[in-house]
Amino acid sequence: METLLTIFGEGKDLSILQMCSRGIIVFFLAFLLIRLSGRRSFGIHTALDNIIVILLGATLSRGIVGASPFVATLVTCTVITALHRLFGWLIVRYHKVGLFIEGDKLPLYEHGKFNKKNMDRALVSEAEVMQGIRRTAITDDLDQIKVAYLERSGEISAVRK
Repeated sequence: METLLTIFGEGKDLSILQMCSRGIIVFFLAFLLIRLSGRRSFGIHTALDNIIVILLGATLSRGIVGASPFVATLVTCTVITALHRLFGWLIVRYHKVGLFIEGDKLPLYEHGKFNKKNMDRALVSEAEVMQGIRRTAITDDLDQIKVAYLERSGEISAVRK
């Protein structure tokens, strides 16, 4: 036990060696947790996915600098990852859970005109809708666009006619 305290320290008064030792453990644990949470954590970027990124970063950093007990920090991050995995599983299996947690796509342009109500609700301007249309449909010509959506991930996509 004394050897572990020497290597990893305790409290906030940590040596360089102790912080580096903690950093090494946190690096490998973070890698393992990210692999366990799945590719969606860093690929899809919905609110749920952003939560895990923020929480893991904030919580793991506390463990490295000694602001929180090291083992408790590691366990907490494991629980956060398990919750993310559980919610991801529920979203995939149950459509209504997905709608509740992540919402649904929102039409921003359809039937030849911008949907101002949805744009105001989403705090999106015409310029941002056009940017999404150019990026996804590779055109500036609205006559070629059937519909443009604000996706669950926050990105704007367009469907050509």
